[in-house]
Amino acid sequence: MAVAQKLRCTVEAITDHGEHVYTVVLRPERPAPRFRPGQFLHLALDEYEPGGFWPESRVFSIASGPAQRERLQISYSVRGQFTARMEQELGVGREVWVKLPYGDFVVEASGPVALLAGGTGITAFTAFLAGLTAAFPYPILLAYGARRRELLIYRDLVEHQRAAVPQLRPVYFLEEGAAHGDIAGRLAVAALWPLLAQPRATTWYLSGPPAMLQAVRGELTDLRVEPQLIKVDAWE
Repeated sequence: MAVAQKLRCTVEAITDHGEHVYTVVLRPERPAPRFRPGQFLHLALDEYEPGGFWPESRVFSIASGPAQRERLQISYSVRGQFTARMEQELGVGREVWVKLPYGDFVVEASGPVALLAGGTGITAFTAFLAGLTAAFPYPILLAYGARRRELLIYRDLVEHQRAAVPQLRPVYFLEEGAAHGDIAGRLAVAALWPLLAQPRATTWYLSGPPAMLQAVRGELTDLRVEPQLIKVDAWE
C-alpha cells in the first residue's frame, strides 16, 4: 500500500457542467504516489506548512486513472460551505494542497458486480471503468443517475467502454428529460433487479449522495442481499 503524501498542486483546468457541478484537473508538484481505482484524496484550499497542522479539507474520489500520476482529476457538486468556497475561489493557476491516497472502496470482483452511481458519485468508479478491457471475466452492470442528461458528466467514458468491453452494461436514470433507453426517475434497485442473472450473488457497490445511499441500501436489504455483498462509499 502506498504511503500517503502531501503535495502542492496547481489548478490546470476547470470545467463548469452547469447547476454548480464542476470537474477540476490538478497538476501536482511531483508525480502523485501510486493509488488504486476507487481511492480518494483530501483537498485543502488553505496553505499548508510542512510539519504543521493540516488545514480544513474535504475528500474527493480520484476520477483519473492510476497511470496518470502527473495529473489528478476530481469532480464535485456544490454542497455546503467547503464546496461553495471551491466554486468561488478556484481558478486556473490557483495553488491548493492534496494528500493521498486513502480508502478501500476498490472493486475487487470474484463474480458479477453492480456499480450504482448518483451524480458525481460516478467518480468512485471512473478509474476502474477506464481501466477495463474485454478480458474482464464477469458481468458489470453500471447504473448511473443524475437530474438531467447534461449532468451525466462521464457518459462519454462509459459509452466508449461499453463499445470496448462486452461485459459492461450501462443503465441511465434521469429525473428530468429521460429519452428512449433511459429510465425516468431516481436510481432504484427495483429497475435493475430483472437485468441481473444472479442479483443475490452480485456484489453491489454504491456511491452517491446520502439520501441515495440510504434508499438503495434499504432496497437491497429488503431484497435479502447479504450485507457483505453491499459496499458503500459514503463520500459525504
